[in-house]
Amino acid sequence: MTEITTTNPATDEKITSYDVMSRDTAFAKVDAAHAAFLNWREKSHAERAPVLRDIAAALRDASDDLSTLMTREMGKLFRDGKTEVELCAQLFEYAADHGPDVLADEERTHSGGKKKGIVAHCPIGVIYSIQPWNFPLYQPVRVLAANLMAGNSVILKHAEICTGSGLKLKEICDAAGLPEGLFDVLIIDHDTSDEVIEHKNVRGVTMTGSDGAGRIIGQEATKNLKKTVLELGSNDAYLVLEDADVELAVKTCVQGRIYNNGQTCVSAKRFVVTDAVYDDFVTAFVEQMKNIKMGDPMDEDTQLGPLSSKNQFETICTQVKESIDHGAKLLCGGDPDNRTGQYYPATVLGNCQPGSPAYDDELFGPVASIIRAKDDEDAMRIANDSRYGLGGGIFCKDEERAVKLARNHFDTGMIRINSFGAADPNMPFGGVKDSGFGREHGGFGMREFTNAKAIYLP
Repeated sequence: MTEITTTNPATDEKITSYDVMSRDTAFAKVDAAHAAFLNWREKSHAERAPVLRDIAAALRDASDDLSTLMTREMGKLFRDGKTEVELCAQLFEYAADHGPDVLADEERTHSGGKKKGIVAHCPIGVIYSIQPWNFPLYQPVRVLAANLMAGNSVILKHAEICTGSGLKLKEICDAAGLPEGLFDVLIIDHDTSDEVIEHKNVRGVTMTGSDGAGRIIGQEATKNLKKTVLELGSNDAYLVLEDADVELAVKTCVQGRIYNNGQTCVSAKRFVVTDAVYDDFVTAFVEQMKNIKMGDPMDEDTQLGPLSSKNQFETICTQVKESIDHGAKLLCGGDPDNRTGQYYPATVLGNCQPGSPAYDDELFGPVASIIRAKDDEDAMRIANDSRYGLGGGIFCKDEERAVKLARNHFDTGMIRINSFGAADPNMPFGGVKDSGFGREHGGFGMREFTNAKAIYLP
């Protein structure tokens, strides 16, 4: 592969092409990032913070351009792109505001409390960030903001289909005053990427993507003794319990399924509904999904844009067919028309069975999987009957009980009670089981790639 071409999934028109970098060019960027790190690590947290605030301001200034670019590259609704830009600005500001306290030296004692010690959270070097296409700006930024504050440098390998978004982010950071080399973008193939992981100046690897890709990258990093953070796929379960507010549950679950055109790792995907409210929920949910307006992602009244690529479209088509072959019932959608672009309609599958993609796998598109549960206990059993554990939700009028279920029984990283949302700067983000390990946001991400250095005083 010598060239990458990006395509607008709403029109199937070519956007632009980029030359793939050689191994030597990629390594030169890694070396430059290491050199920049050696200077940046000497800065105090308070000295780093203004640069991050300037990047936040620059992102807001470029919001329309960034949102348009993301829409063109992967079909995101323009208004959702604007929301994404604002979240990214907030992440830089969160790191600037909270980093000095999160990363401050800690005073400890040792030798039975008789002597003093210091725990210093020190940067380690170049962090290699491998990111997907579904949030072209947010995915790189959540790594970048935290690690710049920690004192590291970052090299990004973005998904091919949103190469332009990665380069635009670098351009904005550079113009905002980020020192040269602290953040750069590689346009490389998978073989070169493996060699970058091996590079002696790369000290950590973070990746967001499928669990299959995570296994490959995780093994490569482990082989080279590199610290990793992996945020992988999920088939998040949203539980509609016996005492749920059905109207709220339906409205929220529809939003949770079609947000970002259904292409979000923490989307509501499996809807586990108890017998007591099953018929009422399914009837109303299917009706609302049928009425979702699909169209041009630049239009303000569009609710559902295209999938990100022809490959993603074909994957969803295959997964829906296989699920129906395994006994799922098509309740609406599932029959794309012949319009130009990678448009897949809002779809609902009922009676989803173990062994089918709708039950076991991640459906990265606007396809809802409904599973009937006998009662609340059975609903929690079904929710946890998954190799994944990234997010999930509980609809239950008894908030205290819902919190107890979330804390003590839901085997997943993030749980929403009677609500849906993607991420917040002040709350940890990450999962368990095949959804990966490590945490970002909420201060946790700023310490993931630091050396907790113990300093003993006499």
